[in-house]
Amino acid sequence: MKKDRKYLIVGLGNAEAKYNGTRHNIGFEVVHALAKSLKGTFRATDYAYVAEVDCNGHPLFIIMPTTYMNLSGIAVRYWLAQENISVDSLLVVSDDIDLPVGDLRLKPKGGGGSHNGLSHIVEFLGHGNFPRLRFGIGRNYVHGRQTGYVLGKFEHDEYVKIVNPAVEKAVLMIKTFVTLGLMRTMNKFNTRPKPIKDPDDQ
Repeated sequence: MKKDRKYLIVGLGNAEAKYNGTRHNIGFEVVHALAKSLKGTFRATDYAYVAEVDCNGHPLFIIMPTTYMNLSGIAVRYWLAQENISVDSLLVVSDDIDLPVGDLRLKPKGGGGSHNGLSHIVEFLGHGNFPRLRFGIGRNYVHGRQTGYVLGKFEHDEYVKIVNPAVEKAVLMIKTFVTLGLMRTMNKFNTRPKPIKDPDDQ
């Protein structure tokens, strides 16, 4: 990897304090932990909180959009252009209800699916050809209660035993992505996904 290659690392979430610690904000939590591990601090600026850090010789711009989840594409497109960062050096971290809690999956591209933040980024960039790290939050809700579930918080034991270690692993995956590249990181960390049962099928 070229040593001074610049990266934009984006954690998806909602910036209002009432959303802190919710399942939908796990992207914020991951990038906050990443910045902290690299001695970075966030400042409020255009469309996002931004931390500028170095990771093994690579400049990283870590952002938490302040546009609300559904308008995340505004912040992503702005910071890619502002720092002249190529889309293949973009990594978006988002929650995913289709993965069991704490499961992590790195993908090179894809659509937005049911995730409004990813969908808006795809819409604003005009394509889905950018890497994303999906953080499983599970699907333990009854039909029609998805919004309340994703905007709710993890159970205490669940967070301590599963989520917190997964956040640490996600930070390691991002550093590996920056240092070794997408494919080597996928080969190292991606495992076969476990099927997740829809409560409505039970």
